[in-house]
Amino acid sequence: MTPDLTSYDSIIVAVSGGKDGLACLFALLEAGAPKDRLELWHHEVDGQGPSFMDWPSTSPYVSALAQDFGLPLFRSRREGGFEREMLRNAAPTAPALFESPDGLIRTGGQGPNGTRLRFPQVSASLTTRWCSSVTKIDVADRSLRGQERFLNRRTLFVTGERAEESPNRARYAAFEPHRTDTRHGTRRRRHVDHWRPVHQWSEAQVWDSLKRWKVLPALPYRIGFSRLSCATCIFGDARQFATIRWLDPARFERLVQYEQQFGCTIKRTVSLE
Repeated sequence: MTPDLTSYDSIIVAVSGGKDGLACLFALLEAGAPKDRLELWHHEVDGQGPSFMDWPSTSPYVSALAQDFGLPLFRSRREGGFEREMLRNAAPTAPALFESPDGLIRTGGQGPNGTRLRFPQVSASLTTRWCSSVTKIDVADRSLRGQERFLNRRTLFVTGERAEESPNRARYAAFEPHRTDTRHGTRRRRHVDHWRPVHQWSEAQVWDSLKRWKVLPALPYRIGFSRLSCATCIFGDARQFATIRWLDPARFERLVQYEQQFGCTIKRTVSLE
């Protein structure tokens, strides 16, 4: 289904620079979404620090996308990024920071003490695979909850999960109330719907949409990677990590050293080396 796009005050498109998020943007434009209500949100995995997990080309690519389409871009991050959370030792998860029309907002950081000292592990559980929840999902939720501009208004939050990517994603609803929705609340009412416009699309349909809009794919696709996730994503296979070792040996060595320091490998049964 396609919701009534004219009924929303704000339409937020989550963009990582990957093909599926771009296809979502193009689907919205082709469906007649009011451009003056569209905005792009980008979560910076490394928290504006040196590249550790993310591709250094991603942030400028997303900036160019927003500029080319004349859309506002709001960035968000976990303070200290992925690496700080991975090294958390008897300390709370760091605050989240997000850009808004009124400036930078900082929230959180007062949670319970905890210790990680290991990489996220490959799992469908976001507790075990904490990278997605800590550096992206929770940050986005805080951005929605932490801005008065979304109260007593209708917001559409758009993401690019596709059913053919995994059995877990196949179970996602294409359209549903967002986690931050409080439309039936008695105090702070916030109507937020979550739409996955490309949920039933094939990968070929996604690539076709980029061709229609004459958009050059992000760098990792052009050098042979099939997905734009973190450069050193825990789901990467041996060929991908071997490529990273060739492209950026210093980064690869840092990962190896952390595996040795933690006594726990990314892949559980085999080390990166």
